[in-house]
Amino acid sequence: MTVKISSFLVPNDVLLDFRARDKTTLLRELATRASLSTGLAVDVIVAELMKREQLGSTGMGGGVAIPHARYAGLKKPFGLVARLKPAIDFDAIDNLPVDLVFVLLVPSAVEGDHLNLLAAVSRRMRSREVTQKLRSLQDPEIFYRLLTAEPEKH
Repeated sequence: MTVKISSFLVPNDVLLDFRARDKTTLLRELATRASLSTGLAVDVIVAELMKREQLGSTGMGGGVAIPHARYAGLKKPFGLVARLKPAIDFDAIDNLPVDLVFVLLVPSAVEGDHLNLLAAVSRRMRSREVTQKLRSLQDPEIFYRLLTAEPEKH
């Protein structure tokens, strides 16, 4: 089953040239934004994201991070994407700073879907061609369309 990013990310949840001092501040600020859409408490969102980061950084290399966690009480998957300016240290596996962050919040009741959602985001964000374009776009709507476009079949 192919998951569409557009099923859990809306254009309003694309933030361009977002500023944050560090990883903790970034996650708190993005959690505040996610709280408005999900109804989850900011502290609950932050706690789960930080718990996940303690297992190992979600900085997957190439300037990309996908912080994610599962939540009881969340009705449906939720995504939020931010392009940071400037990039920040995220303890990524390649030790490079991160400037593209996709936050993924998933209902805890959804077992296998969690991995499918994560895989869909990861595949898209792993494409150098896509991430280079995402870094240069100034229009959030075009950014959204590129991110949610179906990858071409080869």
